[in-house]
Amino acid sequence: MINIVLFEPEIPGNTGNIMRTCVGINAKLHLIKPLGFSLDEKYLKRSSANYMDNLDYEVYENYEDFKSKNKGTYYYFTRYGKKPHSSFDYSNKDENIYLIFGKESSGLPKEILREDINHCMRIPMSKNIRALNLSNCAAIVAYEVLRQQDYNDLLRKEPHKSEDFILED
Repeated sequence: MINIVLFEPEIPGNTGNIMRTCVGINAKLHLIKPLGFSLDEKYLKRSSANYMDNLDYEVYENYEDFKSKNKGTYYYFTRYGKKPHSSFDYSNKDENIYLIFGKESSGLPKEILREDINHCMRIPMSKNIRALNLSNCAAIVAYEVLRQQDYNDLLRKEPHKSEDFILED
């Protein structure tokens, strides 16, 4: 199972976009407090595009609370990472995979990264920026995991459309 973990997220729009991605790929979202916003629907409705009813998510008091309840392989995304996200093998569909992203302003604390330096990674990018948008990073990495797992049971065509929809008038 794919799990997206947001450590102390600050921007509701990013979290809403990630919520929508989680619903679209059947991933679970884990939110570690403190959150920089309220989870009230009005704050997230636009970016999550009303998909919150289908979202599998859990909120944790802190990182220790999260770790005590979730077993599997943790992957950390940080600008300090030296390996690209695509250099890992995510192909085991029976493995619980946790993709852990830090808060927008400062990322993941070094104390967390030091726990498993071999699973710290960075999405390659030019020298002209420090980092990509958080919701874009989550989608990029989640789809690399899905690609390696042959997209699991995700639909390969739009539901409720015939195979030849594009050819029909």
